[in-house]
Amino acid sequence: MRKILIYGVLIFFSLLFLAPFFWMITTAVKSPEELYVFPPKWIPSVFHWDNFLTAWESQPFNVFLKNSLLVTGLSLVGQLVSSSLVAYGFARFRFKGKDMLFMILLASMMIPWEVTMIPQYMEFNYLGWINTLKPLIIPAWFGSAFFIFLLRQFIMGIPVELEEAARIDGANPIQIFIRLIVPLMTPALILVGVFHFLSSWNDYLGPLIFLNDQSKYTLTLGLSQFRGMFGVDMVSIMAVTFLICIPPLALFFFAQRYIVGGIATTGIKG
Repeated sequence: MRKILIYGVLIFFSLLFLAPFFWMITTAVKSPEELYVFPPKWIPSVFHWDNFLTAWESQPFNVFLKNSLLVTGLSLVGQLVSSSLVAYGFARFRFKGKDMLFMILLASMMIPWEVTMIPQYMEFNYLGWINTLKPLIIPAWFGSAFFIFLLRQFIMGIPVELEEAARIDGANPIQIFIRLIVPLMTPALILVGVFHFLSSWNDYLGPLIFLNDQSKYTLTLGLSQFRGMFGVDMVSIMAVTFLICIPPLALFFFAQRYIVGGIATTGIKG
């Protein structure tokens, strides 16, 4: 009875969380006449699969997709490289003021992005980066406090004796990092990569602030084009939203083993 109760509660909350996703899919294949009927119909009488193609071709979503892939891919590479290097420095090197710098790094996590939004806009405007993809890509090449913290904790769980043995064999710090630390950090790097991919792929406020021309829009910003003066094209919004959700869902299912492993092995040492 205890297991039945536990599984029943888990199934109930699973269905509760999946209900909006199911409603999105069914709305995407409905006809406009069935969209606002009352009581609402969960299953449409006729599935209009052509709604996906119609919604995708109604706006230049191929251009939006290219911009999203460019922003997400370049910022992902920069995030992994910069965060792993800084984390390795905090975890293994000894220098004056290291603890103070790390505390300042952790304190920066408490500052919400909405506070730094205006100063960043002024800085990017001075550099001439407004209405370009640079504000969405280049900041990732300077690391993220949260990801640096995760990777530092993971590196501190790696035995120092491995690096000492490599140093005896004549390896320098760069060779130790590339050939020893990075392969051992694979679960944590995949975890950071998935988190950053989800954050960059789903980002709406950043493109909304820094981009003006439609040719620079990302997928999330392109969704706002369905909001017209006389209403909202709900069927098209749901159809494109479902298509945008496919890459993050696929990435999560393929990397969930590494995500669990990375979270379980992060934070062992403080």
